Amino acid sequence: MTHTWIAAALAALLTQASAAEEPSADAPPAADAGPVLALDAPRGALTDTAEIYAAFHMDVNRAGLRELRSGADLDAVMDSLASYYQGDRLVDAQIAYAALVAAQHPEFIDAVRAVADYYGMDTARAALLHDPIFVTGFMGADIAQDSVVGAIEEDVTHMRRVGERYRQEAYSLQRESWALRRERDRRARNEALNTAHMRLQTSFRSPESETAGETTGQASLRRNGRLGSAVSMFAERPANLPDLPELSVSVGERQITPDERRVGRFLAVAALQSIEGGDMSVMDTLLGDPAVERCIEWSRLMLQQCIAAGSFRYEDSYCIAAHALNDVAQCLTTAQRQRRNLDHITVSN
Repeated sequence: MTHTWIAAALAALLTQASAAEEPSADAPPAADAGPVLALDAPRGALTDTAEIYAAFHMDVNRAGLRELRSGADLDAVMDSLASYYQGDRLVDAQIAYAALVAAQHPEFIDAVRAVADYYGMDTARAALLHDPIFVTGFMGADIAQDSVVGAIEEDVTHMRRVGERYRQEAYSLQRESWALRRERDRRARNEALNTAHMRLQTSFRSPESETAGETTGQASLRRNGRLGSAVSMFAERPANLPDLPELSVSVGERQITPDERRVGRFLAVAALQSIEGGDMSVMDTLLGDPAVERCIEWSRLMLQQCIAAGSFRYEDSYCIAAHALNDVAQCLTTAQRQRRNLDHITVSN
């Protein structure tokens, strides 16, 4: 197959290059080679798309901080999260964000460019588009993969912790008179969820941009530090989120491992970005994952069904936990065992 001989030739090429460039024993220790976004990193369509993912996690973080004093607070949380769940918006954004995380590793990007230089752009492009897993064998891809998986799983874990908070609130709110008010007609609430995507206005700002005096509405990923999980960007984080229930693993059950094809797609987008110079016409092929899109759409429908079936306001808090947060977190995870039934997800809580 095409990717087999490319990978073999690449290994030989890079082995020769590394042997020629091996530092001497007297050389000074190398500086920190961790992933860093340059201060003057160019903006483009991929960055704009990635900022939607950051904005989503800003809203998840706000949900964790919000005090629930009325039904309007629950409505605001539902609307803010549901606005990202229409079509491929959140899926594209997560892939773009993960690609930026992967692209911070010079060794990986250098390997991609070596392939493109040696075999030509057309061959390299075709190999990346044909089989995203192919890119996971490049030099430096293992480190890039670890960064991507770690960042996304930290975001997903935060979503689940916020979800656990709302699950517990479903019980605590039963002591509040407003939360015990019977809701007789939920059609207006569900209609608001249906149209939430039309009202999305991302106002993401990193902590650095706030100190720089940027106005509300200007969105920018960090340029002078490491780009890791999206939630790690926010200075103010919920301090007292409940601990997650411990997971049990049955004897003989396979341990959770990253979904190689999904992570390969993240790395392939980063690779294409490095050799295409921001040409989204090629990357659009990989910016999307139909299985995850169906999973999120199913979660949104389950949220609406949960709202329609509920009679009291405190039940809305459970619906947020189960479907707007926990189910979507399961869709977005990179863990293979937890993603194996994306089309038929079940509520874990």
